[in-house]
Amino acid sequence: MKTADPELMRAINRFHVLDTIRRHGAIARVEIGELTDLSATTVSAITASLLEDGLITVRHEGDIRSQTLRGRPRVMLALNPEAAWVVGAKIAANRIVFVATNFQGDVLAGLTLPVRVDRLPTEVIADLVEDGVRRCVRDAGLGLNQIKTIALSLPGIIEHGTGKVLASSVLRDTDVSLRLAITTRLGIDTIVESDANAITMAQHWFGQARDLDDFVLVAIEETLGLGVMHGGQLFRGARELSLTLGDMIMGAGSDNAVKLADLASERAILNGSHADPKVADAIRVGQGMAQVKGMVEAGDATLREAAARAGAALGIAIANLVALFAPPRVILVGSTLALGDHLLIPLRQAFANAIPTPLATLAEIVIDEAGDDLWARGAAAVALGELYGSPWGTTGPARRAMQ
Repeated sequence: MKTADPELMRAINRFHVLDTIRRHGAIARVEIGELTDLSATTVSAITASLLEDGLITVRHEGDIRSQTLRGRPRVMLALNPEAAWVVGAKIAANRIVFVATNFQGDVLAGLTLPVRVDRLPTEVIADLVEDGVRRCVRDAGLGLNQIKTIALSLPGIIEHGTGKVLASSVLRDTDVSLRLAITTRLGIDTIVESDANAITMAQHWFGQARDLDDFVLVAIEETLGLGVMHGGQLFRGARELSLTLGDMIMGAGSDNAVKLADLASERAILNGSHADPKVADAIRVGQGMAQVKGMVEAGDATLREAAARAGAALGIAIANLVALFAPPRVILVGSTLALGDHLLIPLRQAFANAIPTPLATLAEIVIDEAGDDLWARGAAAVALGELYGSPWGTTGPARRAMQ
């Protein structure tokens, strides 16, 4: 029985070798083999190809024997940071954040456009993305012809392979081929990814999960996103769809099912309070939950109860995720974390009450109030991750035709 496609296995092995070099810095071939469980022959073949393609470089470090004896310098392999450059972007309701990075994910330039994205036609959003990419690339001292891939991240249900946005809170339209719109404008291969997957990748490469290949991330914002990292790879559903958490069913109401988003999204917490001019202004600049926290601490009992209700619902949802995936770590990110203990204390209490006893100490819950630049850098990491596994000389791994 055929167990694997040879080309797929080569791509997977290539990715693991490059990712090992990225994670550990300058490293010897024998250590790559130990860390990846690949044979010496396979490691030698892959690294020879990577050297030929200019993706890695050779460094000679010291003497592998005593300084009093003669010996060959140790041959170490490291990423070539100038092998490729990518642009990552986070598209949110009230801003678009860009970063340009080199091949190892170092940020060379960043740009934030404060704009009410959720009130704009898709064509105008695409124009803004084009302008932002051009500006960010220029600020990085690069030319567009040097950019290998653009990766855009936004909330919603994303079909990764085709770059279609089936639905998003920041787009007026549904079933939008955002990948086609940007590729047509800039002539650069474009990836479209959910923002939850992008920040999951960022946590794995640069953040709270650099030491793990398996973990779960919950993005708590206006929409509730879910990222699952398994074996060092993002888990995607059928048709490579992004995962959503807001649609998790929390119970049955009189007329229909109660979803997590009905209890724990920012809209659910506000529940009409956005009519307050101060709250409306804070939402407009992306500081709605910080404003709510101040109102709770000033004595607003309704908002306090809403924050506690959201925290309790999230605690139960996270307990369900731990029961399903048994991850060693659950990372919480997102703007709703600005509520602080008003959200987190009920969350932890509900989690402790809901988690099965045998799993009570399994998963560590980590809070990370990551800034926008890390979300955009995560999008860039998604692009780099695909390049790491693709045959060089292409603009990325094969994906379905644009639709």
